Amino acid sequence: MNIDQQNIVELGDELYEAWKKAQQINPITDRFPNITVEDAYRIQLRTIEKRKLYGNKVIGKKIGITAKPVMKLLGVDQPDFGHLMSDMEYENDKELKISNFCQPKGEGEIAFVLKKDLSGPGVTASEVLAATEHVLPAFEIVDSRIQDWKIKIQDTVADNASAGAFVLGEQTVDPHGIDLSACGIIIKKNNKIIGTGSGAATMDHPANAVAWLANKLGDLGFSLKSGEVILSGSLSLMFPIQSGDELSMEIDGLGQAKCYFG
Repeated sequence: MNIDQQNIVELGDELYEAWKKAQQINPITDRFPNITVEDAYRIQLRTIEKRKLYGNKVIGKKIGITAKPVMKLLGVDQPDFGHLMSDMEYENDKELKISNFCQPKGEGEIAFVLKKDLSGPGVTASEVLAATEHVLPAFEIVDSRIQDWKIKIQDTVADNASAGAFVLGEQTVDPHGIDLSACGIIIKKNNKIIGTGSGAATMDHPANAVAWLANKLGDLGFSLKSGEVILSGSLSLMFPIQSGDELSMEIDGLGQAKCYFG
């Protein structure tokens, strides 16, 4: 079945309701096998416009599928992106309510906060670093509204790249004073190490991922704005989260981030 504008609106509204109620829906690709990634971004934008109508603001972007094994798993050769909304940000070392999520998982990332706009095409990693006010550690809470995480690339793109929430650390660092590709990360859940990695896991350097995003947005007629928060992609494994879990991470040279779930 081909997808048309009415389907775009209906699916966007369905995903909006699923987000609002923390419920899961059947995979979109099961219902519309011919849906394209471009269609999926149109659905995503429909859900974002609805969220903005109810008082939420876009405060940044998230980049997903930055690791080659994940690209291979989903059968794609590039990342995807979603929008960060004002109601998705939580303070460091605070509680997140597990009931706000469907099936949450966690990732440790490096966040960029921009001081200049970035407009593609042709944005380079060096230009990203020059446009960055500071970097800091971040937990991304990914959360699929697609039943049982049975996703293809079109499903996750439509579902705002499976964005759920994020937590930023409190220490800010000038990106010019550190090699972000070499920064190691240690992630703990309930005081046990569950993951390690480095900045190179994100497209060889996190700034490469942000450059990709600026150029992708340029193709779509948008740009990254000064003040936006950009989550650049996971540095380690994605792990499940349950009620009662306490999460902590430390990234070399960037400090810590913490959160817990009740």
